[in-house]
Amino acid sequence: QVQLVESGGGLVQPGGSLRLSCAASGSILSIHTMAWYRQGPGIQRDLVARFTSGGSTNIADSVKGRFTISRDNAKNTVYLQMSSLKPEDTAVYYCYADVVASGLYGQRGYWGQGTQVTVSS
Repeated sequence: QVQLVESGGGLVQPGGSLRLSCAASGSILSIHTMAWYRQGPGIQRDLVARFTSGGSTNIADSVKGRFTISRDNAKNTVYLQMSSLKPEDTAVYYCYADVVASGLYGQRGYWGQGTQVTVSS
């Protein structure tokens, strides 16, 4: 009923930039928190950045000052602008959203399929 589709990943050189997008679609009544997580090889999935429905944001210390999260509520889309990328930023980036969907009771969490970001020269 609800799908999250990420785009914008790819290969970039150290110091470069990428912008990830995640669009939510389906029988959506409301979206609360939208967030980006990442998971490197053999590493647990960690929060990168979060944007609540109230407008507050949280950014992981490891990317603070380099990554920015933004949101377009009219498009049900969240963005992650990544700058000054480092090899250690290499991971699969996942979009997450807390959604109230039509026909379902309460708020549920949904994940996108992930998009690969590789930082390498």
